[in-house]
Amino acid sequence: MQGDVVLLTGMSGGGKSVAMHALEDAGYFCVDNLPAELLLDFLRLEQQRGERRVAIAVDVRSAGSLPLMLPLLRGLRSQGVAVRSIFLDASDEALMRRFSETRRPHPLREDRDTNFGALDGGADDGHRVLLDAIRLERELLGALKAESTVIDTSQLRPAQLRTWLGDLVGPNAGTKLTLVFESFAFKHGVPSDADFVFDVRVLPNPYYDRELRPLTGRDVPVAAYLAAQPEVGLMMGQIAGFLSRWLPNFAADQRSYLTVAIGCTGGQHRSVYLVEMLVRQFSHHGHVVLKRHRELDAR
Repeated sequence: MQGDVVLLTGMSGGGKSVAMHALEDAGYFCVDNLPAELLLDFLRLEQQRGERRVAIAVDVRSAGSLPLMLPLLRGLRSQGVAVRSIFLDASDEALMRRFSETRRPHPLREDRDTNFGALDGGADDGHRVLLDAIRLERELLGALKAESTVIDTSQLRPAQLRTWLGDLVGPNAGTKLTLVFESFAFKHGVPSDADFVFDVRVLPNPYYDRELRPLTGRDVPVAAYLAAQPEVGLMMGQIAGFLSRWLPNFAADQRSYLTVAIGCTGGQHRSVYLVEMLVRQFSHHGHVVLKRHRELDAR
């Protein structure tokens, strides 16, 4: 059966259209909203046609088929099919904003004419009904999310999403556990796709040095400043020690991805520096390692 399959799912408004275009650009044959009942027949047909990479988008537009998808996904994996399930998530606030900007209805809304203001109660009732639809969607997709690699798109531009998705489906993806290090700013929220979150706001902050303030943790002066702080070395050593101890257990548990988020106040100096250092350290250990700088990449 087809040997390289991406199952793309997630919240309505989470970025599936952008992701599907990115997968097409990467050479995948993409099918949107395929009912679960047709999945096996489709993959068998693809196998007869020859080897090509396939991406299938599944969402609540096929709500009646969703209970079938998880058993099918597990069955394919047990047969040795390399199915990479990717879930695009976003905060309720981000999803509400996107539906408001695009003026398109949520697929689970009973009132399909408009998202806002169409009900007797006006815009407030429209917002409430949309929020109820988003929460129902989370409930329907919860089990599938638990089996997937999650990308939090709340703070991502389309170009960032395309890049991150390319990393996840690249040639080395899926061959072994992939370790993702991500820096972020607590003031913009914790990434919902993080498996571990380390708070490094207790470390000395280069922001208070006027010459270092406009720089980032990737710049030599900031790196030199932080490398000279004993607390920074201690924190990094403890994070690295924790991960080194438990990575074999996660790999043995057949985890495909492990996302480690490092957060500071602005996501510019301390968290960026630690991510850079940890990526360098763990890349030398033979792991597949990716890095993300959420706030810097958004510039």
